[in-house]
Amino acid sequence: MITPEGDPVDGVATAAYAHLFQALAEPARLAIVQHLASGEHRIRDLVAHLGLAQSTVSKHVSFLLQCGLVTVRPDGRASWYALAEPALLLDLIAAAGSMLAATGNPVVLCSHLRSAGPATSGRSACA
Repeated sequence: MITPEGDPVDGVATAAYAHLFQALAEPARLAIVQHLASGEHRIRDLVAHLGLAQSTVSKHVSFLLQCGLVTVRPDGRASWYALAEPALLLDLIAAAGSMLAATGNPVVLCSHLRSAGPATSGRSACA
């Protein structure tokens, strides 16, 4: 694929970006990210928070693991899930919030997902 400037588009990079954005495009996965931003959770904790079936939560967490957004820490028979790069994810969420505000939809996720800096005004989308 060639851009209007005549430069080739990197298909591998495009696919990687698409996979990342696909991970955050699903509301249930974004809700999982919001919960993990407050600390480690087990699947059963996320099931209780989200009210979804265990198999559904497991599927979404597996997708987030595959994308590299989430890590897993085994602890006996339990597995604890956490954000892989919390600071970078906070920057991404802040950038998305800025884009939403600039396009006329000034909403913000939970306050614990806002990066340090000036407070953003708008409707909260806290789960």
